[in-house]
Amino acid sequence: MDSNYTVLARKYRSQDFKSLIGQDVLVKTLTTAINTGRIAHAYIFTGIRGTGKTSTARILAKALNCLSSDGPTANPCGVCENCRAIAAGQHIDVMEIDAASHTGVDNMREILDASQYRPTNGRYKVYIIDEVHMLSASAFNALLKTLEEPPAHVIFILATTEIRKVPVTILSRCQRFDLVRVPVETLKKHFAWIAAQEKIELSDAANELLARAADGSVRDGLSLLDQAIAQTGGHVDEKSVLEMLKRADRGVVVNFMETLLSGDTAAALAKVDEIYNNGADLSMLLTDMMEWTHWATRMHPAIHAGDVTNLPYTADQREQIKKINTRVSLNTLSRIWQVMVAAVPEMQASGNQKQCFDMLVVRLMHIADMPSVPEILKKQASETATHSASVQAPTPQVSAQKIENANDLANALQSSKEILLYSYYTSNIEVLDVSDGTLKYFDRRGDAEFAHKLATWLNEKTGHAWTLERVTESPHAHTITEQKKEELESDPLVADAMSLFADAQIVGIK
Repeated sequence: MDSNYTVLARKYRSQDFKSLIGQDVLVKTLTTAINTGRIAHAYIFTGIRGTGKTSTARILAKALNCLSSDGPTANPCGVCENCRAIAAGQHIDVMEIDAASHTGVDNMREILDASQYRPTNGRYKVYIIDEVHMLSASAFNALLKTLEEPPAHVIFILATTEIRKVPVTILSRCQRFDLVRVPVETLKKHFAWIAAQEKIELSDAANELLARAADGSVRDGLSLLDQAIAQTGGHVDEKSVLEMLKRADRGVVVNFMETLLSGDTAAALAKVDEIYNNGADLSMLLTDMMEWTHWATRMHPAIHAGDVTNLPYTADQREQIKKINTRVSLNTLSRIWQVMVAAVPEMQASGNQKQCFDMLVVRLMHIADMPSVPEILKKQASETATHSASVQAPTPQVSAQKIENANDLANALQSSKEILLYSYYTSNIEVLDVSDGTLKYFDRRGDAEFAHKLATWLNEKTGHAWTLERVTESPHAHTITEQKKEELESDPLVADAMSLFADAQIVGIK
């Protein structure tokens, strides 16, 4: 083997903004800022591993110090002394610091002391602090003031995969850029181009598997491609990638899920034995089953979950999933998803994955056969009704209560122990008209929920629908409580009692 071999992730590392894939918003913002001279003194790049945080930092350092123009340029030449030195990590004015191994406050003070001196060969001193979230609290505090007002010749570029661990005081002093996961199609095009450059045979199916296994990370994908090339000698096909990833073919997964949902336990366990004996990793099989359940749920006709054109299955496999969905309810898919999610830590902790997986299959088939909660309740109600009809003589139906005036309604509410409705109705409602089926009223307090609650109660109480019409102007009518108060005050006995005490008032009617 050539001792100078460079892995693909390093060999094809982005060297300028044009070659930075999958980060269009970031590229547009930075190039515009450079072209207009609006260069910030501090940036922070965040995102999952392998999306280009450190590469972007180096490209930005090149753009600031490239000698091909009189000032910063969005298109660094890549061939001048500064560009080549930065690309090699050897430029004296561009310092890359690994925060994981320089976590202390003393390390940070050394950096800040050195930042006061002007650059030697470049326009700017650029400090790239990778995995900045690893700094200690005291190191962050030491960085704060300089980060807010650094010397004019200093640019700080921070990179992290754990943005939540970075203090808000640091974030507030930086321009933040979130690097997104690179889409599968973008990764496929990139891997196909690299395969062509390396004169490697890479099948479309193998490329699809590698791009999806990369999970949005360019570096992870290129590492997998490197491994696949080394394993196959340059002829990378679907079978070799599946063996490398220890994954079952998606067609096998679809067939297995169809068997699982058919209810044939013996056949399902036989399939597990076959897949296991062929060398598949059962943890990866569980991941593939969860992926299938997710997409089957998205495709289910009960929810119409929008665009599913990017799901990782062939046209025949999609049709097979659609047929399965005609026999499987959304409730069943939801239940088996919950069981599989709970099984992930069990599989990781199990000393014997095969035994754990067999028991998972039995549990899934049992769960899939169970009726849903609404079906159970409906069956129970039906059985109860049948039992009651067989042991009891039919009883005459109680006639619904008639409500023909405002007092009838108050009495009905009180007798039904609807205390809150009764209290609100008698204290705040001026009734204009009430008949069996219609209530016209003015609400002094304007409770938006009152009409809905009262209508629901009336419909149940009287056995037919009611129309509640609320007027916007008060008829200056008395409420039920005010009417009762007037009646009491006009009673001779009450009047005599109140005359015995100065300033006596009726404060409540029960």
